[in-house]
This record gives sequence, structure tokens and C-alpha cells, in this order.
Amino acid sequence: MTLPILIILPLLFATILCRRPAGEARMIATIGTVVTLLWGLVILVGFDFSLSQEMQFESSWRWIPALGLQFSLGIDTVSLFLIVLTVFLMPLTVIGSYTAVHYRVKEFFIWLLILQAAMMGVFAARDLVLFYICFEFTLIPMYFLIAVYGSVNRAKASTVFFLYTFTGSVITLAGLIYLAWFNAEITGAWSFDIGALTESAAQMSGTQQAWVLLALCCGLAVKVPLFPVHTWLPLAHTEAPTAGSVVLAAVMLKLGTYGLYRFALPMCPQAIVEFAPFIAVLCIIGILYAALVCWVQDDVKKLIAYSSVSHLGFCVLGLVALNTIGISGSVAYMLNHGLSTGALFLCVGMIYERYHTRAMDDFSGLARRMPIWATFTIFFILASVGLPGLNGFIGEFLSLVGAFVSGQSLEGVVQPGSLGPWYAAIAGLGMIFAAIYLLYLAGRVIWGPVKLPVQHMEEMRASDAAGNTHHHGPKLPRDLSGREIFVLAPIAVMCVVLGVKPGIILVPLDRPVSETVARIQSGNETGQPGDEDFASTTDGMCDAITLTLEEGGR
Repeated sequence: MTLPILIILPLLFATILCRRPAGEARMIATIGTVVTLLWGLVILVGFDFSLSQEMQFESSWRWIPALGLQFSLGIDTVSLFLIVLTVFLMPLTVIGSYTAVHYRVKEFFIWLLILQAAMMGVFAARDLVLFYICFEFTLIPMYFLIAVYGSVNRAKASTVFFLYTFTGSVITLAGLIYLAWFNAEITGAWSFDIGALTESAAQMSGTQQAWVLLALCCGLAVKVPLFPVHTWLPLAHTEAPTAGSVVLAAVMLKLGTYGLYRFALPMCPQAIVEFAPFIAVLCIIGILYAALVCWVQDDVKKLIAYSSVSHLGFCVLGLVALNTIGISGSVAYMLNHGLSTGALFLCVGMIYERYHTRAMDDFSGLARRMPIWATFTIFFILASVGLPGLNGFIGEFLSLVGAFVSGQSLEGVVQPGSLGPWYAAIAGLGMIFAAIYLLYLAGRVIWGPVKLPVQHMEEMRASDAAGNTHHHGPKLPRDLSGREIFVLAPIAVMCVVLGVKPGIILVPLDRPVSETVARIQSGNETGQPGDEDFASTTDGMCDAITLTLEEGGR
């Protein structure tokens, strides 16, 4: 019952919150997320890392026996780390939202708690249907968080977010159902157990795997998001409330990368090897394109939003390197990106609460006015850039190294994969661009002469003269309050710890990642009848995808 309790706890506190007055919403939501964090730490301590590749804390109940549906839960190291990331950030996100939300406060925190439960359900699910239900259910609370509590264009942002992610996921559902049907044809019984489907999927022909991989990528690539299906993300990030942006960047985007790791790699080994170069090219385009877009942004939040597109290109590039180095780096990048980018969105939210603008032209020299905020922001910028010694470096570095050695000889052993040095060299330009646009952001906003928004200063003077609090909410101190420091400090500590001691996550990842790589190699070498048409099928699919992209560009 360990994992069911973890998922039930946020839902329990959301139910309690429904029956309590709005004035208690902040306290109840905080208690709920802290209790969930403590239970998550119990799971972390109780996890047997000597068996890190095996599913642990498994629980299962029959749901619809005729179809083989079960409420089945279990976690390995990858799932564990993503759950720990979620339970770690949620209390900080709730506390960071105390002064950011001024209407429908109770509903706001209810949606956050429901969203937390759904995200943890994705990482813990061992039944394909349960995974998909949780995967899709995350759309509902995030939709309302953006639509109700977002900025000026929140209606458009929430609609685009929902339509993009839902449409792609419907195609992914078709691929998942095909996997279950294929397994039923082999075994004579329906089952949606992820382990059983992974075993049977290896018996598909290369052509079948290619179509299943395409179906999976239709939903998972949108969720990452991968170029060219990334256009929903900057708008959603920019218009979402601070808590929505933090959860979206830190956890929800990882649902896509986690799905690629859990399903696409082990279930479609022949197809992923064949399509890895094509996916890697999309990753590199996204890395460089989004970085260049960041460079010309004048909205701080939109800049950080586009940086997520660029950064997650490295993450997927590591996955399709198809070797232990790249995949380990990719999983590490999932965790580290969640910390540093989530913290940057918190920093931007703290500025927005005070000045109600995100335009870089409206303020500068904030290091003199807000030295504590400036210190934290510079720290998280350096972490996001990938400064050695901070958390962002190791995942990005290993993802690039994995791509570099993919298919190459390393110490006399040919590494799995089909990429190579040129992929890593071109993608590495993204690290240079990241340093440029993030340090450009710091130079414009943090350093230079002090400049504050004119409209904000006029409103503040009028409010002070009338003896009223500011109309946007409670008046905040010039620099960060103790509550805001409390929110950012634990994230900063984790950035240092994971930067100095990356082995904390890399060593436990070695066994499950090595098992995934071995499964890819075994499935690719075995081959199945019907693979003689695989090359022509993949060529046709690539031509169709390219034509679709060209038509979309017109």
C-alpha cells in the first residue's frame, strides 16, 4: 500500500480542502504537500538500491479482469527519482504561491493537489491504461490553472495547450492499444501490464515497430515538447501563473521524456535504432532554433520558456544516443532541469508580484535594489547554463558525450547507437548559445543602472498616499521575504549537491539504464519476419513526415 498511499494523500487533502473555508486553503495545501513529501522520503529510504533495476513497492488490484486491466503500481530507480522530484518541489510551489493568488484561492490549491496526484500516478503506473489515464488527467488541472489564473491571453494559452497535448495523445493511445492487441494475439489473453507488453513487443516486425513508434511520438514528443510540435509551450508558460509554470517545466514536461524512456526505447528497439538519427536532427534543430529565439526575447518569462525547448532537446538527444552514457545523462537532465528551470520561474514570479511586468525594457539594475533576489537568480542562471560544479552540467555533458560516442569505438568497445561526433558537435553550440542568452538576460535585468517600471512606481505612490495596500495584492518587501528565501534555498542546496556529487543519481541509474540498452541491442539484433520491408517503410515514413512539416511551414 506504500505507493497507493503516496497518490491518495494529495487527493485526500484536496477533498478536505473542498470542505474547508478559503482562508485555510494555504495551510491545508501546505500540510498536504509536506505530508506527501515525508511519505516520499519514506519510500526513498526504503528503496533497495542494490536491486535498482527491478520494480519495487508493487501493488496490484483487479479492475476489469476480462480485459486484463489492473490498478498496478511499482517503481524502479528512474520512477523513484522523478517522484522524489515531484514531492520535493510541490511544497515549495505551494508556499511560493501564498501571495501570488488573490481570487478562487481554494480552487487553485485543489487543482495543484490533484495535479500532483496525477503526475505521481504516471511515474508509478505499471498498467498501460492506468498510465494513460493519469497521463491525460494531468491536462485537466493544468488547463484550469492556466485558464482561470493566467495572464491576459490565458484563454488562448489554455486552449492551445489542451488541444495540442490531447490530440497527440489520442494517436498515442491507438499505438498503446495496438501493443495490447499484439500481445493478446500471442498469449491468447488481454493484458495491459507494461512488463508483459514490453516482452511481447520485441516480437513485432520492424515495420510494426516503426508505426508504433510514430504513434507513441505523436503524444510524447508534444509533451516534451520536441521541435516542431513545441509551439504550445512558450504561450502556456508565459500565460500560466507562477505555480503552473514551475510544475509544467519541472515535472509535466518530463512525462514526455519518461514515456519515451519507458515505452519507445524498450518496446520499439529496431525502430528506435533506425529513426534515432532523424529524431536527433529534430533535437538539434530545437536546441539551436529555441536558443536563437531566446536571444531576441524581451519578455523574461518567455525567454525561460523557450530555453526549456532548447534544454529538453539535449535530454531527448541523450535518449536516442541509445547507450548507457547518453541515457543516464538524459535521466539526470530530467531531474536537474526540473530544479534549475523551476527555480528560475519562481524568481521571475517574485519579480512579477512586485512590478507586474515581465518586459526586460521596464527594469534593470535590480542587484542594487534586490541583492538577495539577484544572488539567487544569478545562481540558477549559472546552473541552467551548465556551469561545472552545479547540477546542470553533468546531464548536459553526458547527453552530448553519449551522442558523441554513439556507434563509435570507446576503449576498444563499439558503443551502441547510430549517431556520432557531428551530432554532438552541432548540438554543443546550444551550450554556447545558452550562455549568451542567459547571461544577456542577467546583464539587462540584474546589472546596470537602477530602472523600475514607471507605471508601477506611480501606482505605488498613489496607493501609499491613500493609505491602501497595492491593488494587485499584499504589499511585499523590496527584496525577498523570509518565506521566499525559504522557497528558493532548498532548491539551491540541491543544485550544489547534485553538481558536486552527481554519483548520487548516476550510480543507482546504471543498472536500469544498462538493462534498457541491453534490451534495445537484443531486440535490434534479433529481428522478426517482415523486416525486409523495414527500410522502404522507414524511408516512406520519413518522406511523409518531411512533407507534412513543409506543408505546415507554408
